[in-house]
Amino acid sequence: MLRNQTWWVGAVLLVAASSCGSSSDLGEGVGESQSSDIVETNTAGAIASTSSTDAIEPDGPATILPPLQPFTIHVEGHRGARGLKPENTLQAFETALDIGVSTLELDLHLSSDGQVVVWHDDVLGPDKCRFADHVDPALEYPDGGVAIASITADQLSDYYCDINPDPQRFPKQVNTATALAEDQYQPVTLAAVFSFVERYVGSSEKTDEQRGLAAVVEFNIETKREVDNPESIGDDFNGTDPGQFELEVLDNIESAGLADRVVIQSFDHRSLLAIRSVDPDIRLAALTAFETPQLPDYAAFGAAIWSPNFNVLTEELLEEAHALGLLVIPWTINEASDMVRILDLGSDGFITDRPDIAASLR
Repeated sequence: MLRNQTWWVGAVLLVAASSCGSSSDLGEGVGESQSSDIVETNTAGAIASTSSTDAIEPDGPATILPPLQPFTIHVEGHRGARGLKPENTLQAFETALDIGVSTLELDLHLSSDGQVVVWHDDVLGPDKCRFADHVDPALEYPDGGVAIASITADQLSDYYCDINPDPQRFPKQVNTATALAEDQYQPVTLAAVFSFVERYVGSSEKTDEQRGLAAVVEFNIETKREVDNPESIGDDFNGTDPGQFELEVLDNIESAGLADRVVIQSFDHRSLLAIRSVDPDIRLAALTAFETPQLPDYAAFGAAIWSPNFNVLTEELLEEAHALGLLVIPWTINEASDMVRILDLGSDGFITDRPDIAASLR
């Protein structure tokens, strides 16, 4: 659980050669640059990593590295492993589990039939998705994309979201098949993600270490409410009482029996307050971007975690948060140097698109 515990990040990584966010991200990308690490996905779905100077030829022999040493850091795979696989897909979550993340971070919306959908944007658009093979080839996206709130959970199968929206920012992202999720990158529900992790834990395709880490992996799930865009969810939320969205999220968590492994985060702190009014025990994380953080307020409404944009985190803010009993898990850190710097400040961990880079830290 995300309390004052030791976090283990480790897996046996297979080294192989490589052939190789979107504008709606609130403040992301500032200060981020790309790593020179070479990363590829092998046929078992595990992540292979080595430095560019040690790369081997594609047809050459693979090198098995010894097991990584355990870490006392908390590593969250952002949207699964967005730097390596298309975001918020089962393939991205499988890849993050292969690496051995502490937590799967993911985003939530609500379908027209009241199902909790795992997706960041409030629409499915051509920058990230294409129509599935069975869909009429003459069909085109409407301007602005297809609102998740306008389709049913069954209609998610009409889309394959396997497109890299920003190859320059995510040059290592590939949409190849993984061992369990295979190659159909369709959007899924929160219940499907919970079920997939359970399947992973019982899979003979994975190592004992990978299955063991997946059996205790946590879920940091974000309600994508927006104060200035209530249509992004489209339910009956009045700004104070929990809407259908919050209630469905809590119901999904309870049905899966995962309350002790879930954190709910949001930039819209009204959503967190509404959730707290229903569930006094679920752990909450207050997300912030570039605004001045109101740390005493977050602690007062029962947040366990403050998750700021890592570019604004200072030693003074971190010390204040800790003094209030808040853990600090900043987002989204993709460079090893930034990871080390943030940890040196005293951060309790971080959220990253590149958990493979985090796993290379000793």
